[in-house]
Amino acid sequence: MTGIVYKSTGSWYSVKTNDGEFYNCRIKGKFRIQGIKSTNPVAVGDVVEIDLDSIGGETIGVIKDIHERKNYIIRKSVNLSKRTHIIGANIDNAFLLVTLNNPTTFTDFIDRFLVTSEAYHITPILLFNKIDSYDEAALEDLRFLVHIYRDIGYKCVEVSATNGTNIDEVKQLMEGKTSIFTGHSGVGKSTLVNAIESGLDLKTAEISEQHKQGQHTTTFAEMFDLSFNARIIDTPGIKGFGIVDMEKHEIGNYFPEFFALKNDCKFNNCLHIDEPKCAVKDALEAGKIAWSRYKSYIQIIDGEEENYRTDIYGDS
Repeated sequence: MTGIVYKSTGSWYSVKTNDGEFYNCRIKGKFRIQGIKSTNPVAVGDVVEIDLDSIGGETIGVIKDIHERKNYIIRKSVNLSKRTHIIGANIDNAFLLVTLNNPTTFTDFIDRFLVTSEAYHITPILLFNKIDSYDEAALEDLRFLVHIYRDIGYKCVEVSATNGTNIDEVKQLMEGKTSIFTGHSGVGKSTLVNAIESGLDLKTAEISEQHKQGQHTTTFAEMFDLSFNARIIDTPGIKGFGIVDMEKHEIGNYFPEFFALKNDCKFNNCLHIDEPKCAVKDALEAGKIAWSRYKSYIQIIDGEEENYRTDIYGDS
């Protein structure tokens, strides 16, 4: 039988088969997925083949095969730094909730999210939340940010989870697709998700950093069917996306405005840092590339993995 993994608890998996039935399943033997050093071989969103078995009067599924993934998204495993944890597989949209304040979502965090989405072939969408709470000065800052990312080609939607602004547009983007939502704690993820599907009532609040210290950090994701032909993967505890196993020469390819100029650089392996006749640096000086984007690129090149909260707004 073919099904989709809807929930993972590490050892048990909830699988929904093509006939709409859910089964608790275990893994048959050890799965080794080529090229992925992961702590969890089966992820939410995976399409799997299962056999059914009756144990003590209960029907149990056994996962015997995983279909090839169209994509997946991972984070570094905290306790096993050379290994990764797959957050979800076969994802269509990755939504990032952005707020200008309370809390601040800095551009280096946004850019790291976009790079990761590009690398894993997932469509990123930026949701600028809490627009009902901004004064005119903040709205100007917001429009400047939206302009930067729309100009590159990214989908940006201004939303308010509290008063329902553009919630229908978000639902249209989700229809017929599997989506994942992320963002810093306090950006309004749970409020937005519950505005999209009021009966879901997801517990999406982040665990406090103090509470997480010394605690097992494995994240158990869960997928839900929504009433308007859409699925959402809920990932409590995920703060964002990490850059994993990315070579320096690859990183510029995941900045679309850099990639578009790549062939105009003098050197085909140009890192856009110290090389002469670099089209990216020329465009930067001409104001055709945002300085905030270039700063994010340099941070990733330099391997500043955790520097997500650098204030660049007044420093360009």
